[in-house]
Amino acid sequence: MGTPGLRLGRARDWLIGAALLAALVAAVQYSVGWGTLLAPWLAFSPLLVAWLFLLTALSYGLRAVRVYDWFRPRLQEQFIYVLRLTILHNSANNLLPMRTGELVFPWLMRRYFDFGLLEATAALLWIRILDMHFLGLVAILILDLRDPWWVWWAAGFAWVAGLSVLALIGRVGASPWLAGGGRPRALVRQVAAAAPRDPWLIARVYLWTAGTWTLKFIAFASVLAHFVPAAFWRVLAGVMGAELSSVLPVHGIAGSGSYEIAAMAALVPLGVAPKVALAGAVNLHLFVLGTTLLLGALAFLLPRPPSLEHKTYR
Repeated sequence: MGTPGLRLGRARDWLIGAALLAALVAAVQYSVGWGTLLAPWLAFSPLLVAWLFLLTALSYGLRAVRVYDWFRPRLQEQFIYVLRLTILHNSANNLLPMRTGELVFPWLMRRYFDFGLLEATAALLWIRILDMHFLGLVAILILDLRDPWWVWWAAGFAWVAGLSVLALIGRVGASPWLAGGGRPRALVRQVAAAAPRDPWLIARVYLWTAGTWTLKFIAFASVLAHFVPAAFWRVLAGVMGAELSSVLPVHGIAGSGSYEIAAMAALVPLGVAPKVALAGAVNLHLFVLGTTLLLGALAFLLPRPPSLEHKTYR
């Protein structure tokens, strides 16, 4: 029995995404001008751009380490395939509209490693929760950089200590009150069971999460700072806003429009001029897309699991 084909969004999603892309192109041309907007790239050191690309690539690698460590007993000696899967998943996430790229993760986990779709989706949910948790920690850092105060450090420690709840949630899946039939109960049981229970695993996975986002923020903040002359904490807030665009209900093709709106929503209230914020957001997005396309292409050069050669898919 073949693996079901992957549907990459509905026609409506692509139409909305195309409309956002067209609106962005027109807005940039009308308010700034594409020539003016792109001109600062001429003063960007190629060596620095290469270094920032390398940092972004390393963040992709740490994402793969996180997935590999999460499922280590079942993925022994298959890291190269996990790396290919992770890069393709992240590339799809950055390029497809309405977050349909998230569907690539459970689909590839099933194709490559015979995981159940629900099992892989539940694990991805907890991985995303860890991502959001670390972004909360970055938000606390931004507040401390803006207005240093010992309370922010206390809040940061308390926020990290809250990760201990994961171990408790993992045990809920086996609790008697979730036993029995019924689809809702079975779904809750599956999601709860997917949460990591081992404290050392939680610590390691969070370490990979922190490393992934730290490299990403260093690279992205360096790019944005080249186009937006502002205090470092404001630049960090702009990157944070752009990255949080993933939770918006409307998401354009390759994030176009939604990425820029989210970045501007963070920068403009902090005193950055709208035109400067727009130029910085678009140029940061161009760096993200260039990195995504290059790494996505390189991922196809990585080997696929040998088992794929013996399967039929439709």
